[in-house]
Amino acid sequence: MASIAKRTNGQWRARYRDDADKEHSRHFDRKVDAQRWLDVVAASVVRGDYVDPRAGKVTLRQYAQRWEAVQVSSPGTRRIVDNALRLHLLPSLGHGPIASIRTSSVQGFVRELESKGLAAGSVRNIYDVTAQVFAAAVDDRVIASSPCRRIRLPKGDNGEVVPPTVEQVAALATAIGDRWRAVVVVLAGSGLRIGELRGLMVDDVDFLRRTIRVERQRDQSGRLAPVKSKTSRRTVPVGQVVIDELAAHLAAYPSAGALFVDELGEPLPYWRWKKLITAAATAVGVDATAHSLRHFFASALIAGGASVKQVQTVLGHASAVITLRTYAHLWPGDEDRTRSVMDAALSPLADSLRTEGASTV
Repeated sequence: MASIAKRTNGQWRARYRDDADKEHSRHFDRKVDAQRWLDVVAASVVRGDYVDPRAGKVTLRQYAQRWEAVQVSSPGTRRIVDNALRLHLLPSLGHGPIASIRTSSVQGFVRELESKGLAAGSVRNIYDVTAQVFAAAVDDRVIASSPCRRIRLPKGDNGEVVPPTVEQVAALATAIGDRWRAVVVVLAGSGLRIGELRGLMVDDVDFLRRTIRVERQRDQSGRLAPVKSKTSRRTVPVGQVVIDELAAHLAAYPSAGALFVDELGEPLPYWRWKKLITAAATAVGVDATAHSLRHFFASALIAGGASVKQVQTVLGHASAVITLRTYAHLWPGDEDRTRSVMDAALSPLADSLRTEGASTV
């Protein structure tokens, strides 16, 4: 219900009640302006995008914290969201009313992230969380539209993956120490993600069939969680070197539960692994992480003639597109294959030319 009434001071008061029966009003010098305001409100109600003008006064911090509290997601995703909000978005933009944040504010926030030296991928992850928060605010009719529009993000470093050499992997395995040498060997020989490796149980290894079954991962807090995706649940064939290393590891450091445990019998903590691999890499002068060992595994498969589908399957990639995006440059022989195809196609012509040359001599 809407109405316009003239007040004793000569102004025109326009008012209406929203679907929650709250009254809203504004005063205008002219009746035509009051009517125009009511028409705009009525049109937004008809379109279904009406927003209570007072809803946007809530701060971004208040809304984002409420939004985060009701999200249903994996532990890894929750950690990413919490870090993006707590460490970046809320300290920068959280103090102001959510309706006051403009596209230029978000672009400035992105520029601020870049100026801190964050990688392009990290900036994109934080921005994605930001966009989700504002999209939810639009759905909740807290704001009429999201300021996350036409935001320019930094371009990532699309440099080609350079896997470590077998000599570098061997040096890492030696430098990391006897207790954890098998971790390096298994990562390099199976392509598992570090969370997947830390989630392995002893009975996930089939020593007879020489396979490792990946059914779960262990998050950074130490809790077991589902693997990253359906394609991440897989059985990975491994060579005898990996099997022998695991057998020797369990003989020296027996466990009835987790495959890799510390001196107290607890599953290898993530912080401990980071400390170990960083120290080993520094000691041998190699820039390497667990993912570097995954790249080594992929590159070895490709060099051995594995197809894109084979590499995708054992790595647990969701699609071949991901595999090609990361490793296309490692597939050998494109130039040689072109030469071979053209030689085969032109060989009759070459024979003909040789024959003609011989007949004219």
